[in-house]
Amino acid sequence: MNNVSSGDQIQTELGEGILTVRINRPEKKNALTVAMYGALADALQRGDGDPAVRVILLCGCDDCFTSGNDIADFINFPPTGPESPVLRFLTAIAGAEKPVMAAVSGSAVGVGTTLLLHCDLVYAADTALFQMPFVSLGLCPEAGSTLLLPQLMGHRRASELLLFGEPFSAARAEQLGIVTAVLPQGDLLRTVRAKALQLAAQPAAAVRLTKSLLKRDNAGKLLETAACEIRCFLERLASPEAGEALRAFMERRKPDFSQFD
Repeated sequence: MNNVSSGDQIQTELGEGILTVRINRPEKKNALTVAMYGALADALQRGDGDPAVRVILLCGCDDCFTSGNDIADFINFPPTGPESPVLRFLTAIAGAEKPVMAAVSGSAVGVGTTLLLHCDLVYAADTALFQMPFVSLGLCPEAGSTLLLPQLMGHRRASELLLFGEPFSAARAEQLGIVTAVLPQGDLLRTVRAKALQLAAQPAAAVRLTKSLLKRDNAGKLLETAACEIRCFLERLASPEAGEALRAFMERRKPDFSQFD
């Protein structure tokens, strides 16, 4: 039997050992607010502690996984410490003991891409688009991505993605190791659900142990990197460059960084 809980913007459904956590704010391209980060963190923590849950599956809408932070909300309620909802979410997904899968349709921007680095399996629709435009917004990367991306693809490829912040395709994401496999849009959720059921049928303790062993070497370095990133991120958020970038975004114009060193 399925157990369904539907909030306005974060929906959860538990069935057959799979906790599906769906981002559901299509009118804003699934842009994440502070409240949504808090709901995501709560869902991940509950799922990780619930014996009925074998696999956690993250997904969005057909045309958008998430466009990243809701800029206006983020300006009004920036993260201020470890208990901030965004940091609670990143801690929860990075520290989850149970396997976390993701099904990505449409756009995955900013944290929509970096959160995938903490998932154990990521499946993307062939129409999905990825982007990490932190530098373009006068900010710096987050979620441990400055450690995890070079490990996945090497320094130069990671530099290209982060320094230019340009969109890249699902096929490119698979080539770089961000995505496990690319699937036709129409087959995505059905195929990922079948994979999740297959994983849920595996011995749960052995799955958790294998995941912890796979992540063992990175545990300390990841925490250190993520903490350094967030300190720099908060400093950058108060910088003139970020102010210009965010104002330009809200005003729908091209930013002018020529006045800054």
